[in-house]
Amino acid sequence: MTSGRIAAGFVLVAILAPLGAVIWRGGGISTLGPAEWAAVRFTLSQALVSAVLSVGIAVPLAGALARRSFFGRGLLITLLGAPFILPTIVAILGLLAIFGQAGLMGQVYGLFGLQAPSIFGFHGVVLAHVFFNLPLAVRLILQGWLAIPGERFRLAAALGFRPRDVARHLAWPMLRDVVPGIFVVIFLICTTSFAVALTLGGGPRATTIELAIYQAFRFDFDPGKAAALSLVQLAITGIGALAVAALVVPNAMGAGLDRKVPQVTAHSPWQRIFDTGVILVACTFLLLPLAAILVRGSFALADLPNSIWAAAGRSLAVAAVSSVMAVGLSLALALAATEGRGRGYELLAAVAIAASPLVLGTGLYLLVLPFADPVALALPVTAGVNALMALPFTFRSMLPDARSVVDNYGRLSASLGLSGPSWMVLVALPRMRRSIGFSAGLAAALSMGDLGVVALFADPEFATLPLSVYRLMAAYRMDEAGAAALVLLALTLLVFWLCDRGGRVDASV
Repeated sequence: MTSGRIAAGFVLVAILAPLGAVIWRGGGISTLGPAEWAAVRFTLSQALVSAVLSVGIAVPLAGALARRSFFGRGLLITLLGAPFILPTIVAILGLLAIFGQAGLMGQVYGLFGLQAPSIFGFHGVVLAHVFFNLPLAVRLILQGWLAIPGERFRLAAALGFRPRDVARHLAWPMLRDVVPGIFVVIFLICTTSFAVALTLGGGPRATTIELAIYQAFRFDFDPGKAAALSLVQLAITGIGALAVAALVVPNAMGAGLDRKVPQVTAHSPWQRIFDTGVILVACTFLLLPLAAILVRGSFALADLPNSIWAAAGRSLAVAAVSSVMAVGLSLALALAATEGRGRGYELLAAVAIAASPLVLGTGLYLLVLPFADPVALALPVTAGVNALMALPFTFRSMLPDARSVVDNYGRLSASLGLSGPSWMVLVALPRMRRSIGFSAGLAAALSMGDLGVVALFADPEFATLPLSVYRLMAAYRMDEAGAAALVLLALTLLVFWLCDRGGRVDASV
């Protein structure tokens, strides 16, 4: 399809041009000093620890959710998808309200005459990353559990398998297949984290590569150093992306009868107690910070300055543009991927995973600087980069529906002479409305919570809502920051719900 080739060309240029500018401007890694290499070491170490803890906790938690049936289980599993749309700055405020020295844990320590440990620094960054990535790991591992044919559990029960036998013969083969890829994905996410390090880093000893890029621009105004750091970041994320492809091993257990069979293997009382404890502790850890935001933010809503509402309007505008771009590109690529060269389009849609937002922002800054003021283009650049970052998720969401439409209606449409815009309006769009609505909501929600590229370019008078929340936090106006974060959370959930709901209305085909 012509539209698919145009979209592919646009994505290639939008990613390769900034990367080319970074490579051209970068003076090589020899220009980096001890502080920059310390940032590289910190980035790798915190990402490694965060990935180990996230996956290590997710394995027993996913197993407990797979084995247990209880009231609200479906809602709990649904809430585990919150990190996909939860603005980072909102979650960080929630963590501060619980684990900060002035938060709930600080008050508990104070009852015993003790001072709570600081949440800032290495352990704070790791805590936040585990908070964000534990639910993701649980959802992915839980899919692995649910993919095990139910008949195997019935056979295991008939053979008298004990819990350790089930772990050895059923759980271990599945975990061996899915965990390595999940581990590398989470490691990759943690290496490109910016907002967490910006708010919880706590000083030069807790600086990541992304934060060092930001500092090179905003404080040193040294584009060469930022470009050199971007090259290091690109090398790390590129190796990680290749590792994901290499470590994802197809499951060789064989298929079942495609029937839902309960996991009826024997469970010891100790395992029931363990599963219940793991679920309760995880729910407390994941849900308390969100409850704290709702409670704390609601009391200061009336005191918010007008600038917050203006920032909210800018965030909505950026999210709308980003969502339209992401959906348009994903729709064209997904339909084109149903043709003979579909694998190439799939790989192209995943390329954005290997390019961090700040690396792309650095390249765009270098490209724009000779011709215009980058600050004046802060919001359009942010919208474009956010669209590229959402592309891997929105493309994957649309691809199954696109294949279904082409497989079921392609020949009939060709025989009727339907093609081009007419085929798109009459055939494709009505049958892809659900995935289009979900993708639009996801892209808009991700853009609403972005605190990456906009931090490089934005003028103080034209800040987005996440950047305004961060500035309130930096000024120690925590009550107003909590209220602004509550507004951000409500708007994010609202735009996601409106887009997703709009895609479901009358979508019976």
